[in-house]
Amino acid sequence: MLLSREAPVFNSADTDAIHNYYERMVIEEIYAVLPEQRGEADLLADIACVALNHLPPRYIRHDVDMAFYLSPREQMEMEDKVKNAVQQAIMFVEQRGRRESGAD
Repeated sequence: MLLSREAPVFNSADTDAIHNYYERMVIEEIYAVLPEQRGEADLLADIACVALNHLPPRYIRHDVDMAFYLSPREQMEMEDKVKNAVQQAIMFVEQRGRRESGAD
């Protein structure tokens, strides 16, 4: 296999299992901070994208892998980073919305 000239073929099941660990954390934080806005999918998606773009990627296959990999201190640091990124993303998206609506 290592000497094969053919690239390995990944199927959708292989790639569907790979995700950024921060995605779930960001979504949960957004729901916790903005529970009244759960029905506003576009707004929440914008906030999530802005927040995720300010966090380092942490790609994994299974969330449980991170539970064994991270120390309690690292987990707390990640949670703090998510809270900060979500707060900043909310402010950014709100300011941009105000500018586009002509409120500023």
